[in-house]
Amino acid sequence: MPPAGRWSAASEWGLLAQFPAPLSGPGCGPIPADDAPVPATQPPQGRGELRDQPPPTRTRNTTRNNTSRRTAGGYGYPLAMARDLQERIKKLIIDRRLPSGAVLPTEPELMELLGASRNSVREALKALQAMGIVEIRHGFGTYVGPMSMAPMIEGLAFRTVAGHYRGEDSLLQLLQLREAVETGLITRLAGRVPAEDLTELDALVDRMGAEAAAGTGLAETDRAFHATLYRGMGNLLLSELLEAFWDAFHRVRTDLVELPQDPKITCRQHREILDAVRSGDAIRAEDAIREHFGNIRRRLTATAPNETIRHPNERV
Repeated sequence: MPPAGRWSAASEWGLLAQFPAPLSGPGCGPIPADDAPVPATQPPQGRGELRDQPPPTRTRNTTRNNTSRRTAGGYGYPLAMARDLQERIKKLIIDRRLPSGAVLPTEPELMELLGASRNSVREALKALQAMGIVEIRHGFGTYVGPMSMAPMIEGLAFRTVAGHYRGEDSLLQLLQLREAVETGLITRLAGRVPAEDLTELDALVDRMGAEAAAGTGLAETDRAFHATLYRGMGNLLLSELLEAFWDAFHRVRTDLVELPQDPKITCRQHREILDAVRSGDAIRAEDAIREHFGNIRRRLTATAPNETIRHPNERV
């Protein structure tokens, strides 16, 4: 409070603020729109008098308000900045040729290298961890991740299942992709499968025969057969893609139409594939794998997505 008997603009403004504005008259009306001029609130100028001219106006910055909503992590920085930090961290890994398991710079070091805040760096690392690019080990640091296909596999499986239950032919599309891959590869494998893999494949087909005779499921043995068949190619990407196909089919296997299928036929088909590959006959091997997919295709084209039909003993 100023000393008694002395006047100040602030004291006069505080006195005026005690009296409410009239409900009608000049200056009253509807609330202005976002882009309408808004009176700036400020104390009157001059000594002991209010100026008659209207106060200065300003325009709301709607662009800033809209941009502020597009933020990542709840910390208020734009998504564009978050993506930029992610790309710069990935570039750092590439430029330094860091392998999986290599330690990354600490948070303070990344903050200095990237010119970003701690929260921004943490959110970028979390996003990269979800992609499998980095691995955050609390209490130990951040490391280059395994860079696996797991996020892609999860997305592919979910997309296939969701489309299947919407009545789309997503399962058939996935089958066509898998058939194209396997028929293309089987001709390269003919006569080139290592002896130790052939021995393991023989054991898997024998197990299929025993499971078929006992009436138990062939699913896991069937899966192991295909994984072992292509293992000798040394292509990790191929193995993970085939796992994605298997996983998507596994999640909707109870929705496949029940067609007469003797497990012994499935066993015979795999024996024929193995014998063709062992003999080195590429055309015979391709025909065998196409026969194997033929029954699966017939089942899928007859599938009714909204009808659950259990078929527990066989996996495609």
